Amino acid sequence: MQDFKTEGPDEQDDELYEHYSFTAGKGQEPLRVDKFLMNFIEKATRNKIQQAAKNGNIQVNGAVVKQNHKVKANDVVRVLFEHPPYEFLLTPEDIPLDIVFEDDTLLVVNKPAGMVVHPGHGNYSGTLINALIYHFDNLPENSSGRPGLVHRIDKDTSGLLVVAKTEEAMTHLAKQFFDKTSEREYIAIVWGNVEEDQGTVEGHIGRHPKNRMQNTVYEDGDQGKEAVTHYKVLERLGYVTKISCKLETGRTHQIRVHMKHIGHTLFNDERYGGDAILKGTTFTKYKQFVENCFKVLPRQALHAKTLGFEHPKTGEWMRFDSAIPEDMEACIEKWRNYAKHAME
Repeated sequence: MQDFKTEGPDEQDDELYEHYSFTAGKGQEPLRVDKFLMNFIEKATRNKIQQAAKNGNIQVNGAVVKQNHKVKANDVVRVLFEHPPYEFLLTPEDIPLDIVFEDDTLLVVNKPAGMVVHPGHGNYSGTLINALIYHFDNLPENSSGRPGLVHRIDKDTSGLLVVAKTEEAMTHLAKQFFDKTSEREYIAIVWGNVEEDQGTVEGHIGRHPKNRMQNTVYEDGDQGKEAVTHYKVLERLGYVTKISCKLETGRTHQIRVHMKHIGHTLFNDERYGGDAILKGTTFTKYKQFVENCFKVLPRQALHAKTLGFEHPKTGEWMRFDSAIPEDMEACIEKWRNYAKHAME
């Protein structure tokens, strides 16, 4: 039975994948689903099954159920997680890594856009983890069985990640992310002129009820998980704005969801609708200009620029900074020139 936690902080595209499926026999007497699964899954504990139910990972006939749901004859019981069951069959791959810092306890990596952090649906090779296990032996596993991984960022987000090389470092760093004592700053380009010079977006984030590929904000707080993003305007560029976002929490797609929620979807964020022209004029020339910007930056405009944490061994505060990638800088420069000429 899998461990039911995932590395909570930061963003990563996720869907649900089936790990187990059982059909109750014709003579099945009504039985609690946790007891039913105990009979079928090798090495499962009641506690883990109940935790899976609490997390919404157990379905009966396609509907999410609690642990006390009664399974009846011919019911189809499925256990689903956010990772494919065979992702743990990891293959080391000789993929170069941009290592910003390394000692015997941890390393900080600058991930390029387009690289998936860990294997998942449709991405079973070429990931950061495939590269890590090639370059490093005996990396500690996190609570999801992923070697070295303390936190994560989306495939098309570039920037800094810290990787643990020892069990002690994994525990210490994971606690810092959980306790919100780490520092994470992202640079983003968003649609529209962000009116306030700075602000905070608060709103629980959970899976979108109609589109499982997206997350959304639940303002009432009854659903989803607490999420807090602090933003600051760095440069106003006409119909887009360059901003800094500091994460207080780390939820899947947090910045992408929060910025869309306040009406400023990330530039060229295909999943959340930012790959359409959301602000500006109707002129053909302007449309062509935006299309050219999309070609220059063929991904969401998001970069994990700064990462700060306490070193697990020395207790020293460490802070790393990475340059904004060329594709994003080129896009910013295009908008800068456009805004300048538009004002003349």
